[in-house]
Amino acid sequence: MPDDVAWLNCAYMSPLMKAALAAGEAGMRGKARPWTIAPADFFPGPEEARRLFARIVNAAADEIAIVPSASYGLAVAARNLTAPMGARILLLAEQFPSNVYAWQELARRTGAAIDTVARPADDDWTTAILDRIDDDVALAALPHCHWTDGALVDLERVASALRQVGAALALDITQSGGALPIDVRRIRPDFLVCASYKWLLGPYSLGFLYVDPKYHRGRPLEYNWIARAGSEDFAGLVNYRDDYQPGARRFDVGELSNFTLVPQANAAMRQILDWGVEAIYATLSERNEAIAARAATLGIGSVAQQLRAGHYLGLKFADGVPRGLGQRLAAENIHVSVRGTAMRVTPHLYNTDTDIDRFFAVLERNL
Repeated sequence: MPDDVAWLNCAYMSPLMKAALAAGEAGMRGKARPWTIAPADFFPGPEEARRLFARIVNAAADEIAIVPSASYGLAVAARNLTAPMGARILLLAEQFPSNVYAWQELARRTGAAIDTVARPADDDWTTAILDRIDDDVALAALPHCHWTDGALVDLERVASALRQVGAALALDITQSGGALPIDVRRIRPDFLVCASYKWLLGPYSLGFLYVDPKYHRGRPLEYNWIARAGSEDFAGLVNYRDDYQPGARRFDVGELSNFTLVPQANAAMRQILDWGVEAIYATLSERNEAIAARAATLGIGSVAQQLRAGHYLGLKFADGVPRGLGQRLAAENIHVSVRGTAMRVTPHLYNTDTDIDRFFAVLERNL
């Protein structure tokens, strides 16, 4: 990255690592020479991607489908979950739209009601969610942390309460997967989706969907050839099959073998696993706590450390984010993003102390 660019905006989009960029370029060169791509080459990349993402969330590879976006994965979830007439679907106020629209459509289809949990004044989303769970709740669609300011949801406590009333849990961890440790064996969600282009440090238009085994005979969103059993035999594709590849593979997007995007995602996830998600989280938590403390001296607040995901920081100004502040920072090559009432400052391992010093120097000049 150029020395004069302070990219404090991983929550918007991560830069590609050199290894991921090289992997994508190699894939493009292969497509330029299609005679070098054999039928057997369609499968190893996606299977490695399944294994790598499974390790990040502590799942089995058979429980992972490859999807093009979080919205695609959530549409799969909505197609396989139910919310009867009069039941409630729990959402959070100001939740990311892709984890809202699918559930609004499900509610319209079934007669269920959307129940939006208001933003708690004390930023304690966990307690606010727990207070709304009762026998009328059919499912909850939640993030691991709120996308505007990083406020954390204790998913183990929430998931346990949902199970007690027989409610399902669908998660979008796009703003946490790869930087905030998560264990699906402990949380036991029904579905979990994660786009690649943020904290997984991967490409745009690729993501992953965890599917609990009880849904492995469910209905996919589309009906493509490669998800069917026997698709490895290209000559035999005219022998149409009703059965699918095992596990969550029936939910794979068509053309999942993308020879440019999949190698990028795999290179990025290999590096994440080499660093370790726990180590990434510890490092980013230390960085963000220092930023939050420094911002506090300027009268700028944030969600309290014990209620915030450590890798994520949303700065809050007493009178709201000053108009045009994000643009003024960007004009000096300091990049953050404004979402809702917070200014997100989301560094990653590529950021330096100099980046932070430049951010505060420009911030102070513009307050």
